[in-house]
Amino acid sequence: MLRFMPVGDSMTIGSAGEHTWRYRMWQHLRDTYAGPFALVGPRETLYDKAADAPTSYAYADPDFPRAHLAGWGEGWLHMAPLIGEAVRAHRADVLLVSLGLIDLGFYTNAEQTAENVRAFVAEARRANPRIRMAVLPVIPNVRAESDAPFATQVTRFNELLAKVIADLDEPRSPLLPASPPASYDIGFDTYDGTHPNASGEHKLAAAFAAAMHQAWDLGEPYRAG
Repeated sequence: MLRFMPVGDSMTIGSAGEHTWRYRMWQHLRDTYAGPFALVGPRETLYDKAADAPTSYAYADPDFPRAHLAGWGEGWLHMAPLIGEAVRAHRADVLLVSLGLIDLGFYTNAEQTAENVRAFVAEARRANPRIRMAVLPVIPNVRAESDAPFATQVTRFNELLAKVIADLDEPRSPLLPASPPASYDIGFDTYDGTHPNASGEHKLAAAFAAAMHQAWDLGEPYRAG
C-alpha cells in the first residue's frame, strides 16, 4: 500500500462545493497506478467560507479518500511543526506539497520561508527516513501581478526552494521538484486569481502526476477527465 499525503494551503484544502485537486489526483492514481494506494492525513474537511472555518464536508463528489494535511491560511511555517506526527501517525510514503504563498504573503520573507522548508523536510524524515516528497513552487497568483515587492519575494523563494530541493535530495528519501503547469492562467484556471477552479484543479494534479511519472515511473501521464 502506497500512502500519499497532500499537504498545502487554501488551494489544497479547497472550499465547500469544490472537487479539489486532491480528488483529481485520486482519480488519476485510481486509473493509472497499478498497486494499492490511499490518500492519508489527519484532516478531511473543506473550508467553509460562510463559517470562516474548515468545517465543511460538502465536496462536489464526496466519494473518495478525503484525508489530507492542508489548511486555509497555513504555510510552511505552520506545517513544519505538524508534519512529523502526521507522517508517523498515518504512515505516509509520499508527500504532495504545495505551500509558500501564505508564508510570503503574511508571515516570512523568502529566506525565512526556505529555512522552514528545511525544517519541514527534517521533521518528515525523522518520522519516515524513506519518505518521498514532490514539491510545487509558488504558482502564478493575482497578488504577484499587482504587488511588485511580493512578486520579487515569490521569485526569490522559488529560486531558494529549488536550491533546497537540490541540497537535500537523497536516494533513500528523494525530493522532487514539480514544475508549475506551463499553461496555468489565473484568468482561466482560478475563480479569484488564486484558488483553482475545475481547470486549475486538473492542472495542479497534472503537475504532480507528471513529476512522479517522469522521475519515479509512478502512474502514467495525466489525462484530464
